[in-house]
Amino acid sequence: MSGIVVVYEMSGDDERSVLRVHAAPAAPGMTTVPGPRTFCGRDTFAMEAASWTPSGDPGSPWYPPQDASRICPTCDDAADGG
Repeated sequence: MSGIVVVYEMSGDDERSVLRVHAAPAAPGMTTVPGPRTFCGRDTFAMEAASWTPSGDPGSPWYPPQDASRICPTCDDAADGG
């Protein structure tokens, strides 16, 4: 999973809370910078990259466990190889 960067879709209000957690392929030659689009096709420009790095361990989630309720189902399918 080293080619996945976790990005947060944030609310536009003053609290800047996480609305949705997306997965994006890493930018070419980078490991912590997302490419221009998430796996579900959303633009990553206005999203915030997470400090979380997906584990390469089989069965480990690509997303931070505390954000499990906010993951994008399309990104989840793509990140899990589905």
